[in-house]
Amino acid sequence: MAEKVTKTDEEWRRLLTPEQFHVLREKGTERAFTGAYWAAHDDALYLCAGCGNELFSSQTKFDSGSGWPSFTAPAGAAAVATETDRSHGMARVEVMCSRCGGHLGHVFEDGPGENGLRYCINSAAIKPVAPRK
Repeated sequence: MAEKVTKTDEEWRRLLTPEQFHVLREKGTERAFTGAYWAAHDDALYLCAGCGNELFSSQTKFDSGSGWPSFTAPAGAAAVATETDRSHGMARVEVMCSRCGGHLGHVFEDGPGENGLRYCINSAAIKPVAPRK
């Protein structure tokens, strides 16, 4: 596993756009159907916009109709971390980058495939790159 990334808020603000900072560091959420990657269909690896950790592959991306990029599984068992999120009067499972702790989105048990999971991820939290050959 890659070394953990720890930065001050000021360091993160210098590295991230205001929207990325809001999502990744303040646990914000972009509005549905507004993010850059909810309807993307290119072959790609999706990295953490904060630290470059490999998070998801387009091979597990699907159109959930939710307005956010959705994936059935992370790129690897150690790519993301999860914890219970009890904000906004509900209980959900928050998904975070395992390397920098950045908020990515939430995971729900209403996805397709054998595990039945839907990783609902903010576009501002990820950046696509060409997959390795």
